[in-house]
Amino acid sequence: MIPTIKSNNIEFKARVPNINSRQIKVLDGFLKSQENLSHTRFIQGTLTNWFPKAILSRSVIDFSEFTFLEFLESGIFYFAAPFFGEKLFRNKIFKVIQPEKLKKSVINNLAKSTEEIQKSKLDKNLQNRIITTKAGLLLGCLTVPLMEYALGFAKNLFTLKVFKVGDFNKVANLNKEKDNNEERKQKIENHSKSVLLKTGILSALGIASGILLSAIGHKFKAASKFSEILLEPGEQISKLLHKAGINSKSTDKFLKEYLKLDFENNNGKLALSKGQLAATCITGLFGYSAAAKDRGKLDFYEVWTRVPLVVLYTIFGSALLDGQFKKYLAKNGKFPELIKKDTNGLIEAVPTRKDLEEIAKRIAQKNKTSIDEELAKLIKQKSVITGVPYLFSLVTMGFLLSGISRIWTKYRYNHGIEKYAVNSNRQNFVKTSPAFQGFKI
Repeated sequence: MIPTIKSNNIEFKARVPNINSRQIKVLDGFLKSQENLSHTRFIQGTLTNWFPKAILSRSVIDFSEFTFLEFLESGIFYFAAPFFGEKLFRNKIFKVIQPEKLKKSVINNLAKSTEEIQKSKLDKNLQNRIITTKAGLLLGCLTVPLMEYALGFAKNLFTLKVFKVGDFNKVANLNKEKDNNEERKQKIENHSKSVLLKTGILSALGIASGILLSAIGHKFKAASKFSEILLEPGEQISKLLHKAGINSKSTDKFLKEYLKLDFENNNGKLALSKGQLAATCITGLFGYSAAAKDRGKLDFYEVWTRVPLVVLYTIFGSALLDGQFKKYLAKNGKFPELIKKDTNGLIEAVPTRKDLEEIAKRIAQKNKTSIDEELAKLIKQKSVITGVPYLFSLVTMGFLLSGISRIWTKYRYNHGIEKYAVNSNRQNFVKTSPAFQGFKI
């Protein structure tokens, strides 16, 4: 039996509203995908980056290698960090090495910040054990940025093995001739395998050192201090700046957010922090750059034309755009049920999709309207709040940036060919002209 709520002699069914409109269903599905960081989010996020490149692909090889890259990279971002941090390390490996009587206390407090742990009423020795275990967990998760660094080399190896191509000009469909440069192919293969091997070894060392730090680090003052610095380097830099007489709340906030390597606390679970995101993105940039250099300067130039902007947008731009758009909506009095300011004048977090149903019931009771009608309005409003930054990302960071980088690559290639032809003709003229027969070239 469905329960009911009575207010002012009007009966409302306390149920999940049935949304029949196809438009609302599409928008509702979009919102749920944005808030679901699992398989649905993986597919949606991957397609956002993959689709523009698919439309603008230059060859079968180009299409195949960025498809390989995008799906593998999204897998690392959406699955690797939660798998290694939460499931494998926290609840398996690092749980086993804790003393039986402290196991629950250590594991349950790992999601808390270093500051929260130090201010808690827990025994000092237990505090140190939790902090060094947090740092050990982080060392184990070095696997994630290392995998991101190695992606470009894995892509090079994929293209080389599947298509027998090591020349980027062939990948970009600029050079139609067969790639017969066996020396370059061998160099790419050797370097790629070497990097993949080294990242594997470094990952193993990170896990081993993390386990060691978690097991005995709490016994040593230096290990505890190292753990604090590793988890919160931004906090340590702020303290040094304060000692030097530099006190700035905005600087402190920036350093704390973007130089924080510790995990965020997501309702007791470990979540990716902005500092971890920044470290992974920047590591990926230099990995792509090093791998591109093996395949020619045009690949190297294309990486540095596009990827730094993607990295900056991922770390700063996305959140900045989202924040500015919400400020604009608040200033113009749009969507007051979803966009609200706190006592300090800052925009509060927008309610999640699951919260909309309760808000719709409250509004319906107040306005004496149907729950379905109010929920449909809220879904449309939240779709605008979420969708505008999303569309901007798709158009600018997807289509526009990919298109511009491809145009620049083609321009550089054509310009290079013309320059080569001019220099070649000049040298031939000098060598064959009677006026220069006495000179050596």
